[in-house]
Amino acid sequence: MYVKMLETSVKPNDFTVSTVVKACSILAELEAGKKIHAHAEVMGYGTDLVVCSSLVCMYGNCNDVDGARSVFDSMDHRNIVTWTSMIAAYAQNGRGSEALEVFRLFNSMVRVRANDFMLASVISACSSLGKLVAGRASHGAVIRGGHEVNDVVTSTLVDMYGKSGCFDYSWKIFKRIPNPSVVEYTSIIVGASKYGLGKLSIELFEEMVERGVKPNDVTFVGVLHGCSHSGLVDEGLGFLNSMLEKHGVEPEAKHYTCVVDMYCRVGRLDEAHKLAKSIHVETPAEGALLWGTLLSASRLHGRVDIAQEASRRLIESNQQVAGAYVTLSNAYASTGEWEIAHGLRSQMKQAGVVKDPGCSWVEIRDSTFVFHAGNLSFERGEDVLRLLRELEGRMKERGYAGGSLGLVFFEVEQEAKEEIVSLHSERLALAFALIVIPKGITIRVMKNLRMCKDCHEAFKAISGIVERDFIVRDVNRFHHFRDGSCSCGDFW
Repeated sequence: MYVKMLETSVKPNDFTVSTVVKACSILAELEAGKKIHAHAEVMGYGTDLVVCSSLVCMYGNCNDVDGARSVFDSMDHRNIVTWTSMIAAYAQNGRGSEALEVFRLFNSMVRVRANDFMLASVISACSSLGKLVAGRASHGAVIRGGHEVNDVVTSTLVDMYGKSGCFDYSWKIFKRIPNPSVVEYTSIIVGASKYGLGKLSIELFEEMVERGVKPNDVTFVGVLHGCSHSGLVDEGLGFLNSMLEKHGVEPEAKHYTCVVDMYCRVGRLDEAHKLAKSIHVETPAEGALLWGTLLSASRLHGRVDIAQEASRRLIESNQQVAGAYVTLSNAYASTGEWEIAHGLRSQMKQAGVVKDPGCSWVEIRDSTFVFHAGNLSFERGEDVLRLLRELEGRMKERGYAGGSLGLVFFEVEQEAKEEIVSLHSERLALAFALIVIPKGITIRVMKNLRMCKDCHEAFKAISGIVERDFIVRDVNRFHHFRDGSCSCGDFW
């Protein structure tokens, strides 16, 4: 209709242009949106408040965040819609830090209170970053603004607290919702699953169905994930088989990958391997998740045959290449085939493949402190090393044997092995937090990789020694350490 209009003598006005920009936004048609943007500039609407606000939203929905920011920065005046669209663009495209920065700018420049859409985007940004302090501040803004009854806001709060290591808060918010929607049920089911509360995930799913709320594909990912992390294989298979027949949801690669993971965690690798080979994946990312899951499990269980195929598929698809080389190398080394392991490391170097370093971070007040494995060049690094050595000694007095559980070292003496393991990023983060965070406050550590078994054992021991609670979020799930034990029951 817009194209036909341009062929007539009727000139589009600002409302016409903003409406057609919105159409591009809904369709995620970036190229068409850029053409409309050019028309707007030619017709003199390049600085119009309504048109520019629509353009910011359109660029954000089309994943062109820099395009959205360019329009945003060009505006002399902005309204609540403009600010909300810019924050949402950052939050929806995995740029949470920038979303929070724009929100701070909004609070310092504008006297108008944030609306529910803006707060939902800000909370979502906090969720993706695991920023509990900023998330709590945003929750305060929700309460002050009277947005607690908004479905979108409450679901993002449930998700944020769940991803920030505060499942109790997540649960309290969920229980206050009189009639939870599928979004809120899915958020709490996923949260429970990440904490290894598989039975609770199942109970919530059953409650949801009884109340007439139809589960979606993400809900099933959540409950299958919960079954996987709790060893509930039969229950998980039951959910998979009921998806299409009972609930009308077609199982996808991500659901079958959960089942592969489920088999792997209980040591049924042959069944996992057979299922993996039968799964049709649509994208390289889906294949990476599937074969990466199988590769990690096959290394842990010493199945070099399966590890070979999984790593070959990852390398051929150019997905997780560094991880594939390292994991396969460790798999060979764990079975004593050192020559092949060394050869793989050499191939990796020759190909210029570099593995992303392990890192962990802790949030203290409004600052985030990041730690990398083996790197002590940070504030109070010497104090951290001193504390780790002291804790190592106290752990050994209690029978803890530091070593290379779940790890492989090449031609390294036992004392050096212990030194390397003790400098893993999560241990550095923990020691720093023990020094800086007052006793009585739960320490929360985030990690970009899977927590190794040796560090897991160390965290259990340290929680008993210092009599404090630690919560670790690694790439797979949450671990809550207290009084010498972990919430995962050593199953993760």
